[in-house]
Amino acid sequence: MDGELISEINLCALCVFARNPRYLCTMQLAFRKFGEGQPLLILHGLFGQSDNWNTLAKRFGEQGFSTYAIDLRNHGLSPHSDVWNYDAMAEDLMELIKAEKLEKPLVLGHSMGGKAAMFFALNYPDVADRLIVADISPNTYAGHHNEVIKALHSVDFNTVKSRKEAEAILSQYISDFGTKQFLLKNIYWKDGGTEQMDWRFNLKVITEKYDEILVEAPNKSSEIKTLFVRGEKSNYVENTDLPAISARFPNHELVTIPHAGHWVHAEQPEAFFNAVMEFLKK
Repeated sequence: MDGELISEINLCALCVFARNPRYLCTMQLAFRKFGEGQPLLILHGLFGQSDNWNTLAKRFGEQGFSTYAIDLRNHGLSPHSDVWNYDAMAEDLMELIKAEKLEKPLVLGHSMGGKAAMFFALNYPDVADRLIVADISPNTYAGHHNEVIKALHSVDFNTVKSRKEAEAILSQYISDFGTKQFLLKNIYWKDGGTEQMDWRFNLKVITEKYDEILVEAPNKSSEIKTLFVRGEKSNYVENTDLPAISARFPNHELVTIPHAGHWVHAEQPEAFFNAVMEFLKK
């Protein structure tokens, strides 16, 4: 696929194609791999997938890192499960590290993926070499995706047969063009056919267990070197969140990217890339 090295060796075919959690024995995550060198694991946010990070993952791969752009459980090509929380995501990541025999991995996560990265570092100390957290704090958050979830449920794939039709329905609830395109990237044809479309993410479980991703990170402390990157225009990491960051990750740095909101890596990719590379080269 476009000359990329795409690894699905950790995928159970029944899980990928049937999307049925009763077939799951272990959660073997799907990922795309770029480059060679020290492993760098990238975790996307809510409703995202590894594809969202392809451009930056390739750049990191070109800088001497073995970059894994990962699909978290209930997202992308990874299996679906009724269990959906940060402890499970952290366990999934540990399983992947063991399966791939990775040593001293660097872990980078954005938003939900950033909180999952924090859980991983706190639950599995001394595994990751460094941590990069993009625009999320350890604190709890109030839910604000209700309108998006409502919009997604309004798309009935029994009658909707094209992305254009799905976009028209989403437009009734969501005005932001970028958000709509981000969500529409998750539409695929089920079973490789042309009869039935669906969302790649597990909308049912995400809806039922949405509160599970609003929780705070464990009240533990880690000496891991950590970079927090926030967008200047974002309200996800406020100055009032800094004590919680310092308590859990005392060996941290904070970089604020000008002219960027919550999607800091997409809105200012060059500044984000440079901030991460400067941190990793120290």
